[in-house]
Order: sequence, then structure tokens, then C-alpha cells
Amino acid sequence: MNKISHYFSTLELTRGFFIALLSSGFIYLNHWGYSHPLVNTILGVTALYVLLREGRRTWFTSGLFIGLFWFWWIALSLQHYGMIWAVPVEIVIIMLSYGTLFWLFAWISEKLSSTLSLPSVLCKTFFLFFFSYVHPFGFDWFKPELMFVESYLGIEKWQFAFILLGVGLSIWKKQLWYLLIISFAYQPNLSTSGKLTEDITLITTHTSVHDKWNETLHGVQFENIFKSIDKAIEAKKRLIILPESVFPIFVNRSQKLIDKLQEKAKDISIVTGGLYWDGKTPRNSTYIFTNNKISVANKVVLVPFGESNPLPDFLSDWVNKIFYDGAVDYVASKNVIDYKINGKTYRNAICFEATSERLYEGRPQNMIVLSNNGWFTPSIEPTLQKLLLQYYSKKYDTTIYHAVNMSESYVIQNGMLIKD
Repeated sequence: MNKISHYFSTLELTRGFFIALLSSGFIYLNHWGYSHPLVNTILGVTALYVLLREGRRTWFTSGLFIGLFWFWWIALSLQHYGMIWAVPVEIVIIMLSYGTLFWLFAWISEKLSSTLSLPSVLCKTFFLFFFSYVHPFGFDWFKPELMFVESYLGIEKWQFAFILLGVGLSIWKKQLWYLLIISFAYQPNLSTSGKLTEDITLITTHTSVHDKWNETLHGVQFENIFKSIDKAIEAKKRLIILPESVFPIFVNRSQKLIDKLQEKAKDISIVTGGLYWDGKTPRNSTYIFTNNKISVANKVVLVPFGESNPLPDFLSDWVNKIFYDGAVDYVASKNVIDYKINGKTYRNAICFEATSERLYEGRPQNMIVLSNNGWFTPSIEPTLQKLLLQYYSKKYDTTIYHAVNMSESYVIQNGMLIKD
């Protein structure tokens, strides 16, 4: 503790904690149902203003607490592997990772400032602008501009540039009127059609991770799924969307299940999650039953550590052996996949990959997302995932249909949430 106090004063720790609170407020307000555009706008601008005034030590502590407040839930997945002891260890690693990144950017900014005779605050705005392109271990959920996804300001890069410019100049010139530049980032709320799910049913399931992989419970689980399909047929729906791996078996190896789904698909198109096995490698997949045809769309972007280990092979094999009982990594598909149902084209996405920029190449008009949030509930993970999907929906004008296990399903259009 004496060594820590030598490098960080109580004031620097307090400031970092306060900045992290401001930066995370929009997530927790949304999670608790109290989100408001004006409040989110004030929180986001204030967080940037206070952060850009600080030195690298406060940037480090800010990064520590931002890593904690945004991503503590990642460690919850370890409990499903019987490693509760490792939860605090992983949380500390997450905190140190983001603390180090923040410190590094502030340190480089200060060095550039002294070398090029530039105000350090402007160098820091530059790094904040590009922070969303930094993905530790392939994990890309930290985007500073996400703070404004439910605010009066936009989330496009040019809009974020105006926000940073206004805040940066007001600090550099010590004149608050420069904050008026932020008004150029104003984003009016867009309306929705309000008729998105008339012929579509999104299914929410409530199956824990423990129960999902318990084969003795599959009979009851599958029966409930088919009951949902029958209800959708009775309601004259044309499409039913089921969550990720709602059939936690290699569907392509179960002819009995395929036959039953094909029979139901005579009356309704079915999009469902399931596993795929080609005899060599496992895949996390979407199965599409429509027009007497079966299509399989495999996952393109895998979850770091959860589905694929981003470490070098010699470390990856060791981690899989120690932490995952020697399990083999999933294999990702090379290409993003689109498919047609009832004349409409949908981009396929499974959970984590729906929050990846790569899935929005070509600006897809519609996307079907299947998720299993059971690994991280109860936590803020479903809320942060939802905010990221709103971000991408706004950015790429994509309507997103999201069917989820262990949290609510919904549709997002123009960045706005429509609960099913």
C-alpha cells in the first residue's frame, strides 16, 4: 500500500473513480430503467471534460475503474467452469489492461506535447478519437462514443470529433464558449415504423447454462421450443426466431430433429441456433428452415477465450487444457453470410459477432441476431450488448431482430429499441 500511495495520491484515485462513474453512468441508468437523453448528454460531455484535464496517473486510475464498471461481468463465466477462485483474478487483469492502455495513451500524449510543442489536451483528444479501434485480445466493446448512443448527440466519428474538439478547445483556451462546437454533433431522435414484428415472433428462453447442457433435460426443453413454434403457427406468423444454441446438440447429426423442424417449416419459416459438426471441427451455427430448404450459417467472429483462444498456439493449448478441460476451439466461417426469408434479406449474426464492425460490411438493411446471455446473467452484459446493437443500428441504418436466452428479446430500428 505504501508503494501504491507513492505513485498515486488519494486525489488521483478519487478523480479516476469519479471519471469512471461518469463514463459508465449511461449503462447503469439504462440497466435500471432511468435512461434519459439529456442526462446521458451531460454525463458523457462531463466525463470527457474532466478526463482531458488530467495527467497520466489519473488516466491510469480512470482506465482501471472503467475496466471494472464496464466489464466486470466477463469474469462471471468462470463460475460455469468451477473456477470461482479465478473471478477476482480475471477482474484485476481486466482493470489493469484498460488502466495500462489509458496510461500509455496519456504518456504518449505528454511526450508528443513536449516534443512537438502541442497542447497535451489536443494529443489526448486524438487518442480518445481512435480508442474504439483498439481491441485488447480481439475484444472490441469499449467505444468512448458509445456514451452518446442514447443522448442528444450522435455516435458517428465525425460527430464524436466535434464533441472532442469542443471539449478540447475549451480546456486549452480556458473559455467554456468553445463547448458550443458540440452542438454540431446534435442528433435528432429518429422514428421507427412501429410495425416490425407483425409477422415475426422473437422467442425468449430462460434456460441456465447448467440446464442447457444437461442432456437429461433436453426432452423438456425441446418440447417447449416446439410449443412456441406451434403457437406462432396458430397466430399466423410467417417467421419465428429462436436464440443461440437453443438446440445444444449437433443439429446436422440429428435427422429426427431435422425432420421435425422441416415438418413445422411447411407452415412457418424457422431460424434457430444449434451446433454444427462436420466430422473435424465444431461450429456455432444458425439453421434456417424455409421453403422446403435447410441452410446453415456459421459464426464468423468468435468470442475471445470463450470460443477461440487469441493467444499463440503454445499458450492457447495450455490455457484450453488448464481452464477448459482440453476443449477444442470452435472454428469461424471465413465469410459473412446473408440469407433470404419471405423475400427479405437478413445478415446472419450470433451473439458477440453482432457487436463487431465486420458484420456490418455493406450496410445490411436487416440482421437476425441469436444470443445466449446465460453465461453472464445476472449482470449488465445484456444492457451493454443492447446499447452496442443500438450503436451499430444507428451507424449503419440496420434493423436488428434479436432473440435471446436469459434476457429480453427485442427489435432495434434507427438505433431505437422496440420490445417484442
